[in-house]
Amino acid sequence: MAQKSLTFSLLLLFVSCIFALDGSSSSASSSLPSTLTSALSNATPTSSTTFTPSTSTSSFTSVTKHSSSHLSSSSSSSATHSNPTWSVSTHSGPLTIPISIYPFTPFPTPTLLPEPPVFPETDPLYPPPVSPDPVVVPDFAPAWAIAYSRAQHLISGYTIEQKVNITTGVGWENGPCVGNIPAVADFPGLCLQDSPLGVRFADLVSSFPPGVTTASTWNRALIRARGLAMGQEFKAKGVNLALGPMMNMGRVAQGGRNFEGFGADPFLVGEAAYETILGLQAGGVQATAKHFINNEQEHNRTQSSSNVDDRTQHEIYAHPFMRSVMAGVASVMCSYNLINDTYACNNNKTMNDILKREFGFQGFIMSDWSATMNTLSAVQGLDMTMPGDITFNSGDSYFGGNLTAYTKNHTISLARLDDMATRIVAAWYYLHQDQDYPNTTINSWNINDPINQEVNAQSDHANIVREIATGGIVLLKNERALPLKKPKSMVLVGSDAAPPHSGPNEYPDHGGDPTGVLAMGWGSGTDRLSYLISPYEAIQARARVDQTIFSWDFDNWDLSKASQQYITVDGNEGDRKNLTAWHEGDRLILAVAAQNNNTIVITNSVGPLILEPWVEHPNVTAIVWANLGGNEAGNAITEVLYGDWNPSGRLPYTIAKNASDYPTQLTLGGGGTEILPINYTEGLYIDYRWFDAQNITPRYEFGFGLSYTTFEYSNLAIIPIASADVPETTLIDHWAAGGATAIAEGSSTALWLHMPAFQVTFDVMNTGSHFGGEASISGFSA
Repeated sequence: MAQKSLTFSLLLLFVSCIFALDGSSSSASSSLPSTLTSALSNATPTSSTTFTPSTSTSSFTSVTKHSSSHLSSSSSSSATHSNPTWSVSTHSGPLTIPISIYPFTPFPTPTLLPEPPVFPETDPLYPPPVSPDPVVVPDFAPAWAIAYSRAQHLISGYTIEQKVNITTGVGWENGPCVGNIPAVADFPGLCLQDSPLGVRFADLVSSFPPGVTTASTWNRALIRARGLAMGQEFKAKGVNLALGPMMNMGRVAQGGRNFEGFGADPFLVGEAAYETILGLQAGGVQATAKHFINNEQEHNRTQSSSNVDDRTQHEIYAHPFMRSVMAGVASVMCSYNLINDTYACNNNKTMNDILKREFGFQGFIMSDWSATMNTLSAVQGLDMTMPGDITFNSGDSYFGGNLTAYTKNHTISLARLDDMATRIVAAWYYLHQDQDYPNTTINSWNINDPINQEVNAQSDHANIVREIATGGIVLLKNERALPLKKPKSMVLVGSDAAPPHSGPNEYPDHGGDPTGVLAMGWGSGTDRLSYLISPYEAIQARARVDQTIFSWDFDNWDLSKASQQYITVDGNEGDRKNLTAWHEGDRLILAVAAQNNNTIVITNSVGPLILEPWVEHPNVTAIVWANLGGNEAGNAITEVLYGDWNPSGRLPYTIAKNASDYPTQLTLGGGGTEILPINYTEGLYIDYRWFDAQNITPRYEFGFGLSYTTFEYSNLAIIPIASADVPETTLIDHWAAGGATAIAEGSSTALWLHMPAFQVTFDVMNTGSHFGGEASISGFSA
């Protein structure tokens, strides 16, 4: 066996790492338990109305459940998680507000008016061009003002019940999309559809690389192009709101949904979200910034409180949402978790004070699916409840009949209901969706419905998919093994190189143990692959051109050269249980490397892995971190292996030597009606900030990535930029000295918040023999 293995001049070894998600809802959610919903429902009026979506009646019967949560402490059997943090409840339930009368005054528009040329008037369909040195902050206020005026005129004659219907989804699986607002009079209703990487539950659409791969390109132009292409596909399918991008930070390396987001640095995540939203909305669809906020792990996400100090909240977790508002985002989705003991969708501080007042957000806030906690969430800033029912198919709603009753008895003011409906309708006008918008051609609940194939939305987007998948590949190690130059022989080893056994869509929402190349994660952050190019297909095609002897072995489990039995891949529910490769990845690499002195490891992963068992093995000559490539995964890998694309990707997170080196682990525990506290005691120090502060040497640092060429930097210059906001010089000086920001509506559109500014310039020269690009965090690509 050893002699046979050594006859190959090159061995390519493919491994993967994934996790499990419940993909039943639009955000990989499951229905909240009835004990929880009854415990969290405040006293509500007993009047009710019957649901008829297209008429003026309110959307669900009222709710009169009463209960209380209690203190309990329990342990979890998931002891296989790597270095988790255990917590027990410190209080008896979430903080709520009492039944009373709540007057409402609409938030004023931003008080610090922007001035051109820095802030030109911008229509969301025509954003400013991509620039590696952006000096333009688009001013969407005039477009919002027009949209508000038209929305207020449209609903001026609507009844209370009609306005309520605009705010209340029709219920789970009661419409063609994952979320549906019914038609009301002259308003045609709305289709809300996942996912952040493409149109979920649809045929003839593209499967773009997810956020983590896109961020790894560090390329503004590619990020914008991806957003535009996705926006065009959502619009072609008649979707009004795309439920993305997702911009939670990678606070926990094992976080189950980290692959949907853009990494673990607020600047990188914020800029990627900014470019994605500009692209999506230029394509005609309303973008949704999610999940607001601190939904950083899946374990007990509906019964855990993320306890965060104000500075950390603003500088780390809220920053990408601020950049989303600056990009003119139409909607924001609040999350499942509690924030400082108050549910995110019932949180006045985050929704009203930070998002609507401080950031000057003009759009509307929707709930994550079944994340609305009571009718008074409307007072706290929630504008739309999704999918409408309290739990899936429950037939009742915290809005609907209850919101109608609360408005009629003046518990919630009519002015607030008008504000909710106006924001939703204004976002529709804002994206010009009143003008010849396509009909919805999706049936989310029956993939065999012919309507799913009425519109082919793919266009030529395979080119963008391939370029992002290729640009997002990170070269971690290369001891003169790459690029390949017509090798005489090679063998592919590992199931991750293969096409899946049963086609590209083996499981609903890809929710199963993958048998082939890992092109995306699982759950609501996915879509159906119209096709999938595996590494086996792409590399074999190139090998035939080069007349290379080509072989393969996709069986990860037959380790005849190893002594231990295989490791069973068990359920990783929500988050990853550890940071090791699936399918015996570590043992497979060691077994193969022991027999072949030119082993190249190609990894598809949703996030960081611990590579220590084999990273320094002398026979592992290269490591290609391929992330998740979507439709074109195999072609992208092949282009990098053969040098058709000089790898330019950079890690959007840190790869540690030990899982315990990360500042945070999964917080386990909880159960029943207990609220699990998750204390953000690390503060600002997530990911690389922690490694720097603690002087911990990672295996591969944030931003790491090798190239086939070399670059030389010179002439670094850092020059202060004179403020163009002369009236706010005092504020700028105060802010520069470390003082707190002023309290004002629309701080995110105020130039002073982004001052003092500095211009950083330097020269980059390619000093090697290969053509290639370089990335820098200041402007991303160079």
